Amino acid sequence: MTVGKQINETVTKIQDTTSNPAPLGLLGFGMTTVLLNIHNAGFYGFNTMILGMGIAYGGIAQVIAGIQEWKKGNTFGATAFTSYGLFWLSLVALLMITGTAKPDTTATASYFFMWGLFTLVMFIGTLRLNRALQVVFGTLFVLFFMLCIRDATAASAADFSKTFGKIAGYEGIICGASAIYAGLAQVLNEVYGKIMLPIGPVVKK
Repeated sequence: MTVGKQINETVTKIQDTTSNPAPLGLLGFGMTTVLLNIHNAGFYGFNTMILGMGIAYGGIAQVIAGIQEWKKGNTFGATAFTSYGLFWLSLVALLMITGTAKPDTTATASYFFMWGLFTLVMFIGTLRLNRALQVVFGTLFVLFFMLCIRDATAASAADFSKTFGKIAGYEGIICGASAIYAGLAQVLNEVYGKIMLPIGPVVKK
């Protein structure tokens, strides 16, 4: 006769009580993007304010948000915020270097092309998330390729490149503003416990 053994199992459920890091990442990206592209649009010259924002809010803040998203198990958020945070840090490094040396526009065109390609794939990911992020990543994809065209034509068609760069600046302001909206919408919606600013979540089937 086999004597059965009763096994008591205890299931421990761990509740995630940490806050949503996405608004920090979106605002770090959005505000820095707006300020840089106001410069690109020709409203003021290049200055250290842009570098400071690029290092602190565009760079470090987004990397922090990316690490927090990783802790939450959000692969998309971790990849996006960490990558774009490091993009801003690398861009600041390039701007600081080219401030004392003539920039290689062919190389920077390739730089923006690769970031545009990366953003295009990330945009496809937003098709499963929400409309607000679709606007952010869609306009960012366009911005990167506009900057790529601007730099690729700098040597052969300087006047066109300068004008096109200003147009890219206006497009970049729209991109940054959409990220600011997406970030603040999440903050206000959470604080008030209802939809204050819609972000258009995608219904997953």
